[in-house]
Amino acid sequence: PEDTVTSSFASFIHGARPDHLSKTVQHRSKRMILDSIGVGLVGSTTHVFDIALRYCRLYSPVAVSSVYGKPGVKLSPTLAAFTNGVATHSMDFDDTWHPATHPSGAVLPALLAASQMLPPSTKPTGIDFLLAFNVGLEVQGRLMHFSTEAHDIPKRFHPPSVVGTMGSAAATAKLLSLSRAQCCHALGIAASLAGAPMANAATQAKPLHIGNATRLGFEAALLAARGMEANPFILDDIPGCSGFSAFYGVYHPKPLPAPGDHHEFLLEKQDIAFKRFPAHLGMHWVVDAALSVRNLFVHYAGSFSPALIRTIMLKIPVSKYINRPFPSSEHQARHSFQFNACAALLDGEVGLGSFTESSIHRQELRELLDKVVVEHPEDNVANFDKMYGEVALLLHSGDVLTGKCDTFYGHWRKPLSKESLLKKFRSNASHVLPEEKIETIITTVDNLENLSDSSQL
Repeated sequence: PEDTVTSSFASFIHGARPDHLSKTVQHRSKRMILDSIGVGLVGSTTHVFDIALRYCRLYSPVAVSSVYGKPGVKLSPTLAAFTNGVATHSMDFDDTWHPATHPSGAVLPALLAASQMLPPSTKPTGIDFLLAFNVGLEVQGRLMHFSTEAHDIPKRFHPPSVVGTMGSAAATAKLLSLSRAQCCHALGIAASLAGAPMANAATQAKPLHIGNATRLGFEAALLAARGMEANPFILDDIPGCSGFSAFYGVYHPKPLPAPGDHHEFLLEKQDIAFKRFPAHLGMHWVVDAALSVRNLFVHYAGSFSPALIRTIMLKIPVSKYINRPFPSSEHQARHSFQFNACAALLDGEVGLGSFTESSIHRQELRELLDKVVVEHPEDNVANFDKMYGEVALLLHSGDVLTGKCDTFYGHWRKPLSKESLLKKFRSNASHVLPEEKIETIITTVDNLENLSDSSQL
């Protein structure tokens, strides 16, 4: 079929060219790639990554693709993508877009593995790699815009497990130079491999959502390349037979315009959010609000003295899976408004060390958690573009100190500076790589569009 939403996406994937990438899109996507690699490298030090790697090494006879943080260890391409995807989301430290998803982690590991899989005569260049990466982002963003409910913090499906799988299929289909028909089938196959429930948020299973998205989208493209077919209307809204609309209650698909002489990627109009510490994006609002009110409190009392606090009032949006009064594990703590606010108050910062077992179970932190009361103002909606965080300290003296954050540093409205992004990358990568290799990665990504062989990355 020529005039369908699905065929328009296939035409876009097949027809997109490097010259469609503006300087802004190249710049922003290279920042995403660098950050995602750093997050994956530090993620390779986690327990959940070790579990995934041990599992994959049981089933990897064709070992050609590299694994984050493990020099000399290689896996089969799809299992390398899976393992690196798990690493990327193991600490919930990866980038976030709007409508809400984690776009880079669902695409980058598949492209890295695929670039190593291809024979020397067909290695994609750096600009080919950048184009495929942006095709994967574009497909994710367009699909999320088909549903108004996707704009809010999710309740049913974890977005990267849904749109991320489709983005990975699109990106790898582009990198592998699939035909227009094969691109269409890759999307259809990927739709049958997509989806994970939000109930597994704040558990060790949540990083699997990213690992599966990047791996299964990759597999969908490989299956399509070998002749497997799927429903050619998978993205269309066909009454009585749900395709991709099965993931959303409200679904209004629109064709994706053909690239032609010019195409404005969504990344041109909508920048990305980079996290300063490893926790759910919503935590960044309450942490910045807590740090603000902590400064007021120190000025007021001379030091941070928890004994002077009667009540800690949090004004946050309604979102059940990140409203966790007393988290008992690192993954629960990364998804707890209460924990992150109290950790910021107590320590004056939130970082990697905030989520260790010893930090989570500190007596002084538990005493602060006991003082937390939550309110859900009607104007504070569960939407990463509109929400805010407010932390008020009600003191025994009767005084009230308040901190509020409408836009945290790192949000797309307040992007991380180049210096801050590099500082984060160097800090993350230093857990597994020596300084010279860290600087080589920075230089390579910065000049990615000029790289003759993207597998060097």
